[in-house]
Amino acid sequence: MKIFFWFLIAANVILFTVMKSGVLDGGEAASKLAPLHAEKIMLMTQEPAQSAPVASAQSAAASAPLAVSSVSSAVVASAPLPSPAATGACYEWGEFSGVGLEQVKKSLDILALGDKLSQHEIERVTGFWVYIAPSGNKLLVRQKLFQLNRRGLTGYFVVQDAGAWQNAIALGLFRSREAAEGYLQILHDKGVASAEVGEHAGKRRATVFAIHGVDAKMTAKLTALQKEFATSELKRQQCH
Repeated sequence: MKIFFWFLIAANVILFTVMKSGVLDGGEAASKLAPLHAEKIMLMTQEPAQSAPVASAQSAAASAPLAVSSVSSAVVASAPLPSPAATGACYEWGEFSGVGLEQVKKSLDILALGDKLSQHEIERVTGFWVYIAPSGNKLLVRQKLFQLNRRGLTGYFVVQDAGAWQNAIALGLFRSREAAEGYLQILHDKGVASAEVGEHAGKRRATVFAIHGVDAKMTAKLTALQKEFATSELKRQQCH
């Protein structure tokens, strides 16, 4: 019995020596294994204590692109849009015929509008006119035209059609009696005492000018020029 007891002791000593030397588990490699730390070992069925912070970090990472996108959109939305280039103002100026048409053409030539200027003809049904009664004496008609020119009046013409009104001087054609009488007062103030108002049924052709894309400086010039043609109207139009 004692022999068996000492045999077990000897066997344990030998086994402990072998394990210490690393022969049983592959020599020196086993002796270099990192020591185990029991406090870091956990069962897989348990939720790791750090899982919540990790989930929060993942949520933050997932939401980060959305936050950047929102900021980018806000920056783009707040950026001022470039103002469109100014196209200038557009006008329609009319209506002209006879001597007045020739005079306004000369004035527009001085402004050198180029392709910003165009013209077209229209046909109007007239209702009233301001005129100087016809005269059979052509010399007297010429004297009247000379006097009108000296007073700075434009837009008049001599009736050429044969009939009762041949050689009458038409000073202006109007759609209403009020407009005709308003212009008659202007003529009287300028010393044209022989002018009068009458009904005028018929059609007339006239020229209208279109001015496109002019700046403020040119607009001022046109406004000043329009005052030299009292019966004309300079109207601003939508540019096309």
